[in-house]
Amino acid sequence: QVQLVESGGGLVQAGGSLRLSCAASGRTTSTYVMGWFRQAPGKEREFVAAINCPYGSTPYADSVKGRFTISIDNAKKTVYLQMNSLKPDDTAVYVCAFRSRVGGSWYEYDYWGRGTHVTVSS
Repeated sequence: QVQLVESGGGLVQAGGSLRLSCAASGRTTSTYVMGWFRQAPGKEREFVAAINCPYGSTPYADSVKGRFTISIDNAKKTVYLQMNSLKPDDTAVYVCAFRSRVGGSWYEYDYWGRGTHVTVSS
């Protein structure tokens, strides 16, 4: 089992920044993929970004390209999502995910966190 704990959410004005963190613990592996998803009220969950370790590939959703940056501290098994130039449309619950398989779809994971709320006011 792998446990994921997100932190860093909150309330921010449009144009502001937040940094989310997600720490993985338990039966993690030396190669893995961690991703961020978000779900706004009344909408389906959508992919935000992902990163594989140790190879470093980082796909992003078009809606966040150029504004969000995903990074990882492998020693801490922690993934970060730096979110800049935030917009009200970014308001959502942000959830991180983990899988041990490095290849395959960026959208499929075995473990999920409980999420952290991000609210962007206009």
